[in-house]
Amino acid sequence: MKRNLNDLIAFVAVAREGSFTRAAAQLGVTQPALSQTITALENRMDIRLLTRTTRNVSPTAAGERLLQAIGSRFDEIEAELDMLTEMRDKPAGTVRITCGPHVLSSILLPKLSALLREYPDIKLEFDANHGFRNIVADRFDAGVRLGDTIDKDMIAMPITPQLRMAAVASPEYLRSYAIPLMPQDLLHHNCMNMRMATSGGLYVWEFDNDEGPVNVRVNGQLTFNTSAPMVDAALAGLGVAFLPEEEFEPYIAQGRLIRFLEPYCLPFPGYYLYYPSRKQHSPAFSLVMEALKMGN
Repeated sequence: MKRNLNDLIAFVAVAREGSFTRAAAQLGVTQPALSQTITALENRMDIRLLTRTTRNVSPTAAGERLLQAIGSRFDEIEAELDMLTEMRDKPAGTVRITCGPHVLSSILLPKLSALLREYPDIKLEFDANHGFRNIVADRFDAGVRLGDTIDKDMIAMPITPQLRMAAVASPEYLRSYAIPLMPQDLLHHNCMNMRMATSGGLYVWEFDNDEGPVNVRVNGQLTFNTSAPMVDAALAGLGVAFLPEEEFEPYIAQGRLIRFLEPYCLPFPGYYLYYPSRKQHSPAFSLVMEALKMGN
């Protein structure tokens, strides 16, 4: 037998109020309509649930049993709905984001710190790695990657300006090696390789200028799978490193790293926040998006 939850809600209201008049006012229906609803429920269940007199209404033994069984559950549902409404008015909950370690420390945490202080009920969970996670299957709310590496079926929002790659080495290293003037000159240098988390292969250094792209498969003593130790190794004079320029900027400004091949490093799309749908964002995720927008 198909159940009608509206009939059960009506029964709970009448049984608790002990009055069709008060229950009808609470539910926003007319008294005759409410009486018909209860009668129809009793007919379907083939049992009397309420005893009606001219003065009051009270549950029968069967009605009392039904009230005890379902009344608290409706209270729990009501409380949960109230909590969801409160979440809309007072943002709360966990937002899960996958991103690279450098992006996390240099972009996300600085931009989201004020949000965390303003909304103590919002929690952020970060998955920091250089691999690509399936944000739908792995139940992430969003990811942050370079704009030209994001799947076309994702919604993407830029959170940084365009970037450029930078080839650098320390002054100490360049005392033993000539500064490269063309990408092919790197074949004669001790270059640091990056092991790609997704494919497992080594990253091919990609250059470009007005004459077109130039790719160089470099060699060297060191291979890393994250960028931070590559920066440290470059500062220690252990070879040539190639990463987005923002990772080297403070050290270039201090003269601790020397940049070269700059004409071959054209701009490319920066970092984007990407997610699977424009619909039904939680208030917490909407605030995260707003905080990460360019210009904020």
